[in-house]
Amino acid sequence: MFTRRSLLSATASSALGLALGATAVPARAAGPKKVVLLVSGTLGDKSFFDSANHGMQLIKQKYGERVDTRVIEMGYDQSKWQPTFEDIAAQDWDMIICGTYQLPDILAPVAADNPKRTFVIFDSSMDYSKGANKNVYSITYKQNEASYLAGVMAEGMIRTGAIPAKNGAALGFLGGIDIPVINDFLTGYVAGAQSVDPAAKVAVSYIGSFSDAAKGKELALVQYRSGVGIGFNVAGQAGLGQLAAAKDMDRLAIGVDSDQEAIFRKTDPATADKVVTSVLKRVDNSLLRAFDLLEAGKLPLGRTESLGLKEGAVGIVKNAVYEKLVPESVRTQVDKAEADIAAGTIVVPTAFGMTTAQISALRDKVRP
Repeated sequence: MFTRRSLLSATASSALGLALGATAVPARAAGPKKVVLLVSGTLGDKSFFDSANHGMQLIKQKYGERVDTRVIEMGYDQSKWQPTFEDIAAQDWDMIICGTYQLPDILAPVAADNPKRTFVIFDSSMDYSKGANKNVYSITYKQNEASYLAGVMAEGMIRTGAIPAKNGAALGFLGGIDIPVINDFLTGYVAGAQSVDPAAKVAVSYIGSFSDAAKGKELALVQYRSGVGIGFNVAGQAGLGQLAAAKDMDRLAIGVDSDQEAIFRKTDPATADKVVTSVLKRVDNSLLRAFDLLEAGKLPLGRTESLGLKEGAVGIVKNAVYEKLVPESVRTQVDKAEADIAAGTIVVPTAFGMTTAQISALRDKVRP
């Protein structure tokens, strides 16, 4: 269970484990380590990149003067990314962190040219065949598991009348780009909704961007006007348009990556009141964990780890708004699904490995 104040507990951190395998970085003598985060966009998205930035803050808070941290916003001009990687790799950083699906092809040659540097890539995976990328550790997340819980909650609210019938009986999904990691959220969301009602309907739209909040709002308004009672944004900064549309239309929304209700609570409480929960991909905690492993000399380079509910790396927010808006019977269903997924009793379908045709068929099947 996640709350707005909660970080991974010591137990959860232990569950994440000091996983070994492949090449491990030897422990280093005492002295400040240098860690840099390269953001393939800008901070302020109140979602994915801000969660990564919070991870850097957690590292600094935990290790203090023993570590120097820096965050570099590379912007959205992809032509500038590789030169930035090359410049940073030429410097004396102990850990270079980056994330998103666009970066493996950029990181691979830089990592090969700088074998003594340690790289961490989150929310994506490198090609480790033929001994490649031995100095890179990849983190992926089982976002489909947390999205399943959001689907159970959303469809449960529809079926119990917690969402008024006049607002619509369909769920909404607003993705940034039509790619596997975004569709993994969709796949879990649909599966969770269908566990409540096999005939659940989900309107699906893609913005084509992770930064265009105006387009996100436009598409979200279309969904709400067509009968969507609650919408789920998975689009980074562009997804903030979903929250703006929910406020304007007096509808409900589900946030992503960060606790978006808590983020808006002080500055825009009217928007915060519309965010029932957020599906968390705990980038922040996974980056702190990666540095913990580096410090322990146990960072599992040359491999990918996929972290989910069992490891405490994903989840949904259960705060005061959630308690107020979600009926107790539905919250009980969510808790049971959460326990069953962690125990392996429920295996949530994933978009990874699905063909384009299969994803299209899924969307067609649930179209309102």
